[in-house]
Amino acid sequence: MTVSYTLKVANAKFGGFSKLLFRWKGSIYKLLYREFLVFCLLYGFISFLYRCVLNNEQQEVFERLARHCNKFAKLIPMSFVLGFYVTQAFQRWWGQYTSFPLPDNLMMVVTGNVHGTDERGRLLRRTLMRYANLSSVLILRSISTRVRKRFPALEDIVEAGFMTADELKKLNHLYSDFNKYWMPLAWFANLASQARKEGRVKDDIALRLLMDELNNYRAKCSMLFHYDWISIPLVYTQVVTVAVYSFFMFCLIGRQFVKPEKPDEDKIHLDLYIPIFTLLEFFFYAGWLKVGELIINPFGEDDDDFETNQLIDRNIQVSMLAVDDMHQNLPLLEKDKYWVDKGLSYPSATMKPVFMGSTHDMRYNDRLILEDDNEEPLPNPKTQMLAINVWPTTHKIKKQKNKSLQQLCLCCRSKCKGERSRLEQPSKSSIPSPLQQQHMTLQHVCHDKLLGSPETTGQANQEP
Repeated sequence: MTVSYTLKVANAKFGGFSKLLFRWKGSIYKLLYREFLVFCLLYGFISFLYRCVLNNEQQEVFERLARHCNKFAKLIPMSFVLGFYVTQAFQRWWGQYTSFPLPDNLMMVVTGNVHGTDERGRLLRRTLMRYANLSSVLILRSISTRVRKRFPALEDIVEAGFMTADELKKLNHLYSDFNKYWMPLAWFANLASQARKEGRVKDDIALRLLMDELNNYRAKCSMLFHYDWISIPLVYTQVVTVAVYSFFMFCLIGRQFVKPEKPDEDKIHLDLYIPIFTLLEFFFYAGWLKVGELIINPFGEDDDDFETNQLIDRNIQVSMLAVDDMHQNLPLLEKDKYWVDKGLSYPSATMKPVFMGSTHDMRYNDRLILEDDNEEPLPNPKTQMLAINVWPTTHKIKKQKNKSLQQLCLCCRSKCKGERSRLEQPSKSSIPSPLQQQHMTLQHVCHDKLLGSPETTGQANQEP
């Protein structure tokens, strides 16, 4: 079963990943402990020979060999070789996961476009989805060891209910040297065309939608087959494997704690029986290789491989529920909770402020001081600003204002002319008379209400 630890790392906290280090199922310890024990035993055996069996002359020869192996083993580019290989294997693993044929989109199209609540309509919808699931079973049976063990023969698929005996005869009757996983999809296309002739599919647009979703489903089945057929080139897999194992074969000799080459190095020489850093290096590099070996084919029986049998059961159950039990089975239409109340309620949690933008709560001083004097000063927020002008230019707007003013004053043109000439003359007193104030108020009100341009309207909207 797939190992999931998502809940354990839901919140980032101190030592969050430390809980995952002691799990056995799906861990690197389970994959690597055999190779790790073999490496430790071989290293201990060679160390015992050097310390207890060889004489002085033989020890000197072994010491020169150990220094030579340790010097030239570093020339193997382990990080580059393993890093590129695991990257390609991970991309391939994720591509196989996204190519898994799920019938969700197809069943939504079938239940919405193949009409009929009678037995014939129900039979059409269930048969269409059974053909789609049968195709995925045939392709997974060809690439997954778990599905192959579940359905060792085609008769087992008939017994499981994915295929009838008559359909099995037609499948076997058609001779082909290649995989015939596409045959149920061809039956799906023919049956959909027959449903269109019967009027179960209302128009050609709905039929086209069925065909498009069918082709997407078929493309995923085909992609899985090609992933299984075309692997990462064998030569690169061989290069990585040989590089890792040869590197640690040289480390068995080159990382031994031998006597120093120069007598002056006795003071800094540390003779340890357990090569801690060499074991860590083996754990990292060999574990990296095991990760690539694990994810290069996720359709096996490892702990983290895909649960193909569970996905098959889920797909057939969900698709049949969608096209049969839920077809035209709608709940009663009722007014929702927010029919009148437009605001959202949080019964069990406090209301948190909604993010309105990083400059939403920005506050200005009465006067902004810019660090760079060359920059133009920003306008004061208290100053009223017009909206972006998408209307005619200013001089055209002025002409339209004057023209509208003349049209406004047609009813009292003579009165307005007299008042305008009176206003243009210099007055002796700075305080206008009550009659002049009344005419001036009338003129401004008429001008503002009936001759307002989009700019003035935008300006009025911006005022608090």
